[in-house]
Amino acid sequence: MLFIGSFGIITLLMLMIRLQRIGRKNDPAYRVVLTDSKNATQSGKFKEIVGSYTPKSDTVVFKKERVQYWISQGAQASDTVHNFLVKQGVIEGTKKNVLPKKSPTVKRKEVKK
Repeated sequence: MLFIGSFGIITLLMLMIRLQRIGRKNDPAYRVVLTDSKNATQSGKFKEIVGSYTPKSDTVVFKKERVQYWISQGAQASDTVHNFLVKQGVIEGTKKNVLPKKSPTVKRKEVKK
């Protein structure tokens, strides 16, 4: 998405569809929001709410048409949201591995060599 700043400079905004935590302590709930990739998740700055996720009841709700519209406009989904979208059938594709990639442990004797 292009944005013309106050000096007439065209900048490219990278839009992300990501989770934003809401809810109380020990009672998590998440909004699925469309935001600029440079905004922090807890800043509260977002363009549109496109869904919600409640882990305790394991419910995921999306506004399917809006998600598909924003993805067609170039918005990228975070890995977790991408997996939710694939599971719900909103988009086609394969799930992404969201766990960190760890290198195998090396024994101390092998490190010294």
